[in-house]
Order: sequence, then structure tokens, then C-alpha cells
Amino acid sequence: MSLSNVEKEQQCTLHWFQSWSPMQKADFMKDLLEKASPCNVDTLFDAMHSLNVRDRPPSIFQCQVKLFTQWFEEWSTKDRNEFMNQLQQIDPVFIQTFNEELARLSK
Repeated sequence: MSLSNVEKEQQCTLHWFQSWSPMQKADFMKDLLEKASPCNVDTLFDAMHSLNVRDRPPSIFQCQVKLFTQWFEEWSTKDRNEFMNQLQQIDPVFIQTFNEELARLSK
């Protein structure tokens, strides 16, 4: 059975996630929170900061997150939920923290 493009994209992102440092995972969480709660002012300021012109090329991590964002935008809600379920299996603490932060932002 061959994998769909979405499944390949999810596997690729999950593979990257497992190699990221704690700081990179924290940055990725901010990105996910922004996607889940786009009206959050703090993440809006973070996004504006990321638009600054830099003298050096982006890091591999930045390229990975940019590619993830492009993929994520094309995924259905079902695909997005499946990704989060898979991420839960890999790192339940990450997802627990994500859910707590999302709840805090929703208040």
C-alpha cells in the first residue's frame, strides 16, 4: 500500500520533529499555536519579527518549518487532526503543553 502525499508530508515532518532541539520544538509549538489561534497578539508579534530581512540564509530548521506551513495549509481538518494524533504518540508532553497553552490563549 503506497502512502498519499499528505501521509508522506506528515511522516517527513514527524521525522524532523524527532531531531529538533528543545528550543526548536518550542518555536514549532509557537507556530502550531499561531495556526490554532491566529488572533493571538503575542504570536502575531512573533510572526512579524520573523519577517525581518536577514543577512544570512535561513537555517535548515526555518526551511523545514516553512515547508511544513505550506503543507499544513493544504491539509484537510482530518489530516491536521491525524498529524496531531501522531505527534501525540511521539511526544505526549509536547501535545499536553500545546493543549494547555491553547486553552490559556482561548480564555
